[in-house]
Amino acid sequence: MRRRAADFRRPARRRLSRGFWAALGGFLFILFMLLFGHERQPSPDVFHHEEDEITRRSVTAGMNFTEEMISANSITRQLGDQMTLAKAYVVIAKENNNLQFAWELSSHIRDCQLLLSKAATRGSPITMQEAEATIRELAALIYHAKELHYDSATMIMKLKAQIQALEDRANAANVQSTTFGQLAAEATPKSLYCLGIRLALQWMKHPKLRKSMEEKKNSPRLTDINLYHFCVFSDNVLATSVVVNSTTYHADHPELLVFHIVTDGVNFGAMRAWFAMNHYKGAAIEVQNVDDLTWLNASYAPVLKQLQDAETQNYYFTGAQDSKSAIKFRNPKYLSILNHLRFYIPEIYPALEKVVFLDDDVVVQKDLMPLFSVNLHGNVNGAVETCLETFHRYHKYLNFSHPKIQSHFDPDACGWAFGMNVFDLVAWKKANVTSRYHYWQEQNVDRTLWKLGTLPPGLLTFYGLTEPLDRRWHALGLGYDPNVDNQLIESAAVLHYNGNLKPWLKLAITRYKPLWEKYVNYSNPLLEQCNIR
Repeated sequence: MRRRAADFRRPARRRLSRGFWAALGGFLFILFMLLFGHERQPSPDVFHHEEDEITRRSVTAGMNFTEEMISANSITRQLGDQMTLAKAYVVIAKENNNLQFAWELSSHIRDCQLLLSKAATRGSPITMQEAEATIRELAALIYHAKELHYDSATMIMKLKAQIQALEDRANAANVQSTTFGQLAAEATPKSLYCLGIRLALQWMKHPKLRKSMEEKKNSPRLTDINLYHFCVFSDNVLATSVVVNSTTYHADHPELLVFHIVTDGVNFGAMRAWFAMNHYKGAAIEVQNVDDLTWLNASYAPVLKQLQDAETQNYYFTGAQDSKSAIKFRNPKYLSILNHLRFYIPEIYPALEKVVFLDDDVVVQKDLMPLFSVNLHGNVNGAVETCLETFHRYHKYLNFSHPKIQSHFDPDACGWAFGMNVFDLVAWKKANVTSRYHYWQEQNVDRTLWKLGTLPPGLLTFYGLTEPLDRRWHALGLGYDPNVDNQLIESAAVLHYNGNLKPWLKLAITRYKPLWEKYVNYSNPLLEQCNIR
């Protein structure tokens, strides 16, 4: 066999040194110790188990402490009762500005808490020896508190007296607020007074305006029973214009509408000037002066005789009657005959068969022409019932302690609203409604049947003659209630600002004012001159 060349010979194997083997052995020993030593260390579960055991023992001790607290003879319970009573006296002492006494009580309360804490920690009851001093001192302070009339009976009497005083102050403030609101509502704003003056001047200066109204006065449309007739009785030019404007704005055929307006002698020229200067989509408008209704006098209308009575005027103007009467019962607006014309509609418009009556504090949001087609089932008055409101049953308006009221009417009968009513004048005449109204007015000469206004006599006059309308025809409360439902407002055909917060006043509820203002043309020169905005 041939030998390999010398360059390709396998090198000889080296032997490892003893130092290397020693180092390797040391490393393995250390690794062995680390591994087995780690396994012998207690796991976290062991610690958790020990903690649970400690907690269990504490809970058991707490349960024993609870038993001690409910024991009838335990010192622990006595301390707890004293501490509870002392805490109440601390509050009373602070209310009476006795801060030093409150501090002393608080100090001994802390001592009680410290004793109870120690007992809970050690798991054994409090002994009389360690609690005696604290109990004695705290009992002395409690006795002192009673000497200071901090006992419950005395404090109840004091609190009752304070509550009564606060109620008296609140009632006085409420009466004052109502009085101021009533005064503000009764007063004519300077801007509206300015508008009336300027319109009266326009009426006097421009014969064309007078001629225009005279020509319309004899229009056959005013008595055409095939048209849609509305009546408004008001001395407020701006409010009446909003009623007319909003009604014609939403009407499908405004040219078929006829408005019959009656005002007083003071505002007659201003009202005629306004409606002569402004046009409302072809609607016919008639303006009358209540003074021209010569048949409407004290010998015919009992209410006129009463309104002219000195005692009645004293009742409404001076407020000399029972101070407990509500301020609204003394509103001078009820002296205005315009407020009572609604009971004489067939006499004012003898040629008409059906009309819709609108108050001057309403705004119309839907077409009212379908209202004339509502079936009244032989009744005279179509109105929205108000039993779902916060008031409005007969007993809220009428004196049912009076035998004539008690014997003729149901106290729980559902009331209804004036302000948007459809009247069947044929049925009115047939039922002789005006005579019924006169009868009840004569019975109420001494104001014992009802106190104020036109709604109570209306409830009596139209009792059994009223047809309930869908509630969406007429939404109430925008003149006093800031929380009228939004859905009701949006769906209502007529919004009524009944109450003192009329939309033309600065007192108006801000939320509802835009619903009325959008029918006011603030760019009108006369409104600008009178700063109506």
